[in-house]
Amino acid sequence: MSTTTVPISGLARLLVQHGRLVESDAEALQQSANNNKTSFIEQLISSRKISAKELAELGAQAFGYPLFDLDKIDSSYIPTGVLDPKLMQANRLVPLFKRGSKLFVGISDITNLQGLEEVRFQSGLQVEPIVVEDGKLAALMGKLFEQSGASLKDLNVDEADLDIRTGEEEQPDAINADVDDAPVVKYLQKILLDAINAGASDIHFEPYEKFYRIRYRQDGVLREVAQPPLAIKEKLASRIKVISKLDISEKRIPQDGRMKLVLSKSRAIDFRVSTLPTLHGEKICIRILDPTSATLGIDALGYDPDQKAALMAAITRPYGMVLVTGPTGSGKTVSLYTCLNILNEPGINISTAEDPAEINLPGVNQVNVNDKAGLTFSVALKAFLRQDPDIIMVGEIRDLETADIAIKAAQTGHMVFSTLHTNDAPTTLTRMLNMGVAPFNIASSVILITAQRLARRLCSQCKAPADIPPEALLDAGYTEADLDGTWQPYRPVGCDVCKGTGYKGRLGIYQVMPISDEMNRIIMKNGTAIDIADQARAEGVRDLRHSGLLKVKQGLTSLEEVMAVTNE
Repeated sequence: MSTTTVPISGLARLLVQHGRLVESDAEALQQSANNNKTSFIEQLISSRKISAKELAELGAQAFGYPLFDLDKIDSSYIPTGVLDPKLMQANRLVPLFKRGSKLFVGISDITNLQGLEEVRFQSGLQVEPIVVEDGKLAALMGKLFEQSGASLKDLNVDEADLDIRTGEEEQPDAINADVDDAPVVKYLQKILLDAINAGASDIHFEPYEKFYRIRYRQDGVLREVAQPPLAIKEKLASRIKVISKLDISEKRIPQDGRMKLVLSKSRAIDFRVSTLPTLHGEKICIRILDPTSATLGIDALGYDPDQKAALMAAITRPYGMVLVTGPTGSGKTVSLYTCLNILNEPGINISTAEDPAEINLPGVNQVNVNDKAGLTFSVALKAFLRQDPDIIMVGEIRDLETADIAIKAAQTGHMVFSTLHTNDAPTTLTRMLNMGVAPFNIASSVILITAQRLARRLCSQCKAPADIPPEALLDAGYTEADLDGTWQPYRPVGCDVCKGTGYKGRLGIYQVMPISDEMNRIIMKNGTAIDIADQARAEGVRDLRHSGLLKVKQGLTSLEEVMAVTNE
C-alpha cells in the first residue's frame, strides 16, 4: 500500500533551504496542516519548532521586505472596505495603510504570492508586502473583524433566549413573516444588546455609496462601532422594519414604529424606530427607551439639594402646572417620568398624551397622539378632563389651543406636567406670552419651571487635576470668593474604562425656578425674560451656567464640558 507524499509549501521549502527545518519535519507539518484543515504557518508555530518572531525575521531577510511590529499600529487608522474579509482570513494578511496607488499589506507568509496577487486583483492597487508576526497578525485581524462586524456567519452570540418582537403586543408572531435570515437576525440582536450594554441612547444604521456604518450615541456623542458589508443593508433594514410593523415595500417616505427586546421575564427594552430614505438606501435610527431610567429616582438625576426640594414641593401640590424645558435629547422625558413615578400611587389617576409614548409606566394611562387620525394633544386633553384625572402630562405644548386647555386644567384642580422647547426657564414664560396665552392665565397656573441640559460625567478612574488660570475661571462665571483654594477642577484623560474619552455617563445640569409672587407681578405687567431672569437671580435661582460651574467644583465634570453645554 503506497502512501501519498504531500509536496511541501513555499514557506516549508524556505525553512528547509535555510536549515531551520529538516525535510521530513516539513513534510510531517504540511501533512498535519492538511489533516487539521489549518494553514501550514499555524501548524508550524504551534509545533514550537520556530517562533513567530524568528519566522518573520527570516522571511524579511530572505526576500528583502521590511519587517514591522504590529504592536505599534493604531487599528483605527487601518483602511476599511479595501479588501474582502474572507480574502484576508484565507490568506492571513491585512491592509496596513494606503498611499496613492500603493496598498501596503501585512503578511506573515511572505511566500504566499497567490494571496498577494488576489489582493492586487481585488483592490486594483499596487501591492507592497510588509512582513509581520503571525500571532500579532491574527490578533489584529480578530480585532478588525470585531470592529467591523464583517464575519456575520461566525458570530457565536449567546442570545438564543433573546426575543425581538413588535412593540404592539397583539401580533407577536408577525415578526417572522418576511425576513428570517439567521445571520442578519443574530447580527441585529448583537448590535442591540451591545448598544444596551454600552449605555447608548440611539443606534444609527447609515448606508452610503461605498460603505455601510453603524454608530452609537453614547453620552451624547456619536461613535462608530461597525462597518458591516454593504450587501446586508437591505436585509438589515427589512428585518428592522418587519419587527417594527412598518411597510417593507415602501422605501420612498419616512416611517415610524416600535419594537421590543425581551431580555428576561422581568426585563424588556423598548425601541422607537425611525426610517429615512437617503440617496443610497434607508437610514434607520433606533432610540433606546429603557424603562428602568424612569425608576432611578430623583437623586440619580443630579439635582442639587435646594433644587430637589423646590421640585418636590411643586409636584406634590394639589394643582398647578410644572414645565420642563430644554433642547431635544436633554433628558426632559426622563425627568417628567421620574416625577410621575414618584406620584404614581393606587389612589391617583394619571393620564399622559405623548408623541409618541417613550417609556411604558404601569399604572399610568398613556395615549399616543395621532394627528392623521385627528387625535391631537388638544383633543386628548379634552378627553382626559372627562376621565376624572388627578395628574395630566402633555408631551409638548405646541400651540395656543393646547396651552389654553392645559392651563384651564391646572386652574380647575389638576396637576399638569408638560414641556416646551426654550433655552432657559425665564424665556419659557415669554414664549407662552408670544403664543397668545393671557398673562393672568400664566400667573395663575404655572408654579415651577425647570430648564435642563445633559453634560458628560468625568471618568472616576482616570480624571486628573486641571491647571486652569484664575482669569479663565473668572471669565467662565466664578467669583473671586469662589477661588478660595478649597476645590480642584479636573480634566478628562482617557482609559480602558471610558474607552479613551475621559468621560463615563452623563449628569443633569438644572435651573429650577419656582414662580414667586414677584415674578407673577412681572408677568402681569408684560415684563421681559430679562426682568424675570433678574428677579430669579435675586431670589437665589442659579442659571444653567452657574449650576454647571457647581458641578465642576464638585469634581463631577470638566469646565470645557460645562462651557459647551451651557453656551450663553
